Amino acid sequence: MAHLTASVEYGIHCLLWLAAAGDTPLSSRDLAELQGISPSFLAKIFPKLEKAGIVTASEGVRGGYRLAKAPEDISFLVIVDAIEGEKPLFECQEIRGRCAVFNDRPPDWATSGVCAIHAVMLKAEKAMRDTLAKETLASVGETFGRKAPPDFQGDVQTWIDSRLSARAASRTRQTP
Repeated sequence: MAHLTASVEYGIHCLLWLAAAGDTPLSSRDLAELQGISPSFLAKIFPKLEKAGIVTASEGVRGGYRLAKAPEDISFLVIVDAIEGEKPLFECQEIRGRCAVFNDRPPDWATSGVCAIHAVMLKAEKAMRDTLAKETLASVGETFGRKAPPDFQGDVQTWIDSRLSARAASRTRQTP
């Protein structure tokens, strides 16, 4: 968890859209275009979310992704770990034993126990992971729902419905 990338932010936004969509599967292409990003970018994120059991995929014209669990059962920590992997916030290099005055033979007092700097970083990582574990898609979705105007979700649903209809119509024209 050394650095949370844009993949995490876009992944969470996509998951919030899936939560709002309920049982209607949404394609990664539609989710990408809804947010103004490259479909190939999201195509790298969704397999990680699927492998972690956060989403399920279905194929076909009406296929796409759905949440595999209830939004209140999906924490931000699970999402971050699925997308970024469980990397430590800080990787101690044991610099404390490399002081020039030690002549490549650091004394025990200099290297015994956990490095004080590493201890602070471990506490910071624990605090961040604890905070991420407490927040869920449901809790953040409620906040978003209170902020957005009432007709916004309807506008998004109309946009998604038109995409699904266009895809179905295109599929019908292609079938001999």
